[in-house]
Amino acid sequence: DGSVVTRASTFDNAYLSSSVREGLRKHYEGTRVGRQELEGEYLATNENALWTDEVIEIHRVKKAPDLIRVVVAIDPAVTAHADSDETGIVVAGVDAAGEVYVLEDRTIKGSPATWGKMAVACYHRWGADRIVPEVNNGGDLVTANIIGIDPRVRVTPVRASRGKVTRAEPVAALYERGLVHHVGVFRELEDQLTSWDPTHSKSPDRLDALVWAIFSLVLSGKREAG
Repeated sequence: DGSVVTRASTFDNAYLSSSVREGLRKHYEGTRVGRQELEGEYLATNENALWTDEVIEIHRVKKAPDLIRVVVAIDPAVTAHADSDETGIVVAGVDAAGEVYVLEDRTIKGSPATWGKMAVACYHRWGADRIVPEVNNGGDLVTANIIGIDPRVRVTPVRASRGKVTRAEPVAALYERGLVHHVGVFRELEDQLTSWDPTHSKSPDRLDALVWAIFSLVLSGKREAG
């Protein structure tokens, strides 16, 4: 009470030259830095977060190289009503050098039929090798839902038996080593990565799907993924 919030972007400045505008757009538009510094958004970060804006930004690319494997990972919501969580759906691939490229975030809220169709569509659009759904909540019904939509897809279910922080930490370490690249900008996903506090809060849907995707691509053979 008693406070007034006024917002404006850099581009609201009528006296900014067109060359400066275009230069700023070219370098920063669509990035988290641009959202904060040019569009005036307040982007909350957490000092306990495993991911940082800087690490994601510095390794971002516009195009992925030839990939040897692509997966569609799903973190399905337990229920399907107005207050339900979203179902995380993230597509990622790996190249011959072992570097990972995050290709798409198609996280949605909806029924099993809705998210199942979205995952299958991603599978075919990217020519994926398999769909990787977490089946802790739903068990065999999660896999059956996907196969029921398209029996041609390859499904490799995963079940978490260890804490989410245990899975997330090695994935975040790959980011720090420059081995994970976002192909373009994924605002909602990146907001979850940089704001999640693993010491207090429940891990969100997009983040969980991302972790399963990267685990299945490059980490499942090196340490237990469950």
